[in-house]
Amino acid sequence: MADSKPSWKKDHPSTFLSNSVLKADRSVKQAMSHPEEMAVEHAFNSILRAENAFAKAVERNEHMDTVEQNKEQLALMRQQLKDVHDQVEEQE
Repeated sequence: MADSKPSWKKDHPSTFLSNSVLKADRSVKQAMSHPEEMAVEHAFNSILRAENAFAKAVERNEHMDTVEQNKEQLALMRQQLKDVHDQVEEQE
């Protein structure tokens, strides 16, 4: 029988967003310290997941002050990842 309990991710989109941003931040820092294509790709995917979580949190009107802080952090991470990607491209 399938578990009918709703996902905590759906019930707590701001918590999911915060967790996703933390994971993305770790991935970006990893890519910055080890600028390799695989690390950049992993960080990019982590940012995408965090951006999806951001969209869901906005849709649900969740703790907008926290959501706005996460938006700013995501923008910074995107720029950092772009810089690392450019560095990796130069190495090739």
